[in-house]
Amino acid sequence: MTRYVQPVPGPDDPYTGDALLRSWLERQLGPAGHAAAKGRLADLAAEVVGPLRAAHADAEAHPPTLVRYDPWGARVDRVVTSAGWQAQRAAAARHAVVALPWQPDARGTWGAATRVVQHALLHLYAPESATFSCPVAMADGAAALLSLPDVDPGIRDAWLPRLISTDPDTAIVSGQWMTESQGGSDLSRSSTIGRPAADGSWRLTGEKWFCSAADAPMAVALARPEGAGRGSRVLAPFLVPRYAADSPLTGVSVAPDAPAPGVTVHRLKDKLGTWALPTAEIGLRDAYALPLGDPAVPGLVRAMTLVVVTRVHNASAAASGMRRGLAYAVAYAQARQVAGGPLADSPLHRGTLGTLAVDAAGAFVLAGHAFALLGRVEVGADPEAAAELRVVAPLAKLATGRLAVASASEYVESFGGAGYVEDTGVPRLLRDAQVLPIWEGTTNVLALDVLRAVTREDAGVPLLRRLAAAVDLARPLSPTLADTLAAVTAELRDTLTTVAADPAAVEVVAGARGLALRLAYALTTALLVEHAAWGDEQAEVAARLWARRRLRHEDIAADAHRHLELLC
Repeated sequence: MTRYVQPVPGPDDPYTGDALLRSWLERQLGPAGHAAAKGRLADLAAEVVGPLRAAHADAEAHPPTLVRYDPWGARVDRVVTSAGWQAQRAAAARHAVVALPWQPDARGTWGAATRVVQHALLHLYAPESATFSCPVAMADGAAALLSLPDVDPGIRDAWLPRLISTDPDTAIVSGQWMTESQGGSDLSRSSTIGRPAADGSWRLTGEKWFCSAADAPMAVALARPEGAGRGSRVLAPFLVPRYAADSPLTGVSVAPDAPAPGVTVHRLKDKLGTWALPTAEIGLRDAYALPLGDPAVPGLVRAMTLVVVTRVHNASAAASGMRRGLAYAVAYAQARQVAGGPLADSPLHRGTLGTLAVDAAGAFVLAGHAFALLGRVEVGADPEAAAELRVVAPLAKLATGRLAVASASEYVESFGGAGYVEDTGVPRLLRDAQVLPIWEGTTNVLALDVLRAVTREDAGVPLLRRLAAAVDLARPLSPTLADTLAAVTAELRDTLTTVAADPAAVEVVAGARGLALRLAYALTTALLVEHAAWGDEQAEVAARLWARRRLRHEDIAADAHRHLELLC
């Protein structure tokens, strides 16, 4: 008897096969702007389905290792990464995944919408980058931090061009050394101390607990300037060179990967997922550092420039992973035979896939909106966009992170037993998704951030304004959808009024997660309605089903089954 082997086709081209992505770009950029982006998007998509998919597999199969000593006993703390990881690094540079928003010619072409194009690049690149999208995010955040006017021009000129280079031989990424074991997200307990040196540089001493991209040539670290006092507001961001070649404390004749004096890699983390990404515990002992802004001025606000960028990247990674997982699950269902026909013909499975497609569409527009707002803030200094971004960045990150984990679990299940076997690559979808609600703030941490934004900074006002406008847009599409959104908007307006009256009340704090998710789901409905009103049929169906599922808590499987082809 011939042994049966299940055919496993690959998904469609991630650019031409994603109708929602293309229509979103058409609306956000205009036909001419989209046409100007098509070449670079098509080029990246072609590389994703070819060499980058292979590089992704290689990086997953060969996780990083730490070499502590050279053959003669000298401490080297060398992080060794695979050829696949290096291929991902080079591709990120070549395709300007970090650089695009910082290029004058790109801003000349797309203006504030340059971030929209970057979001599209990330949507194609991230899902099969072996999570190199994480160093990409931190490099982009570091570039934003270095671009602040209060950063010393000499420091900016020395490091920013390397972060935004498109030459793989010169481009670098950045690490991020924020948390410490005793505090975690409670930065007020940070104990790393910074002391000024006579030449204007600083020396940092402390222990950093979760340092992603430990092989990056630089990192942004938080430290408490000596004598600055307690609390988190006084913490200041510093740039720490990872290698001796960038540190004046060593001679010029050093190996390119020799560690900078005072920087010790204790160990690499053995993590649930993101195996290809080197994440370490790092000790600092009078490590050379450069201040990013005046350390005498409380610097946590400056550091949040970086955090906002990495949070919107996190949302994009969640949404893009959901979309790619859906594409793989649909391709498998079309090839798998069950009960005498393709699995894709089963009404039950079609309903499951269609429901997942609605979630993927919602995550995409929410992440995309965050990028659009970020672009308006950076290029146009739009005050209304800045106010809305203050709440949208944490909302997008927390909502998409949770959606990504739930969706990844369904994708694994959709492959049956093969989804539980490592060498199929499917379990990685779930392992890697689980970091998304954790990195850059857990759901609860972000929910409290949302609470602060809507009470202290009145960031709920532009959000409610957008919801109210979407009600009017929804009326011609579906009176039921409009009524649902109107009711939820009124409910949220009342809730925010109550919250503002006593933001420290136990009921308010305990309910912060529920409020944040409700705000995120309502905003997503509004964003889908906006796109539907522009003329996108997929967004119209997704808006109606999303509102029923997320705002009215209804089972949408039957309708999702009927609209599967449109939704996917």
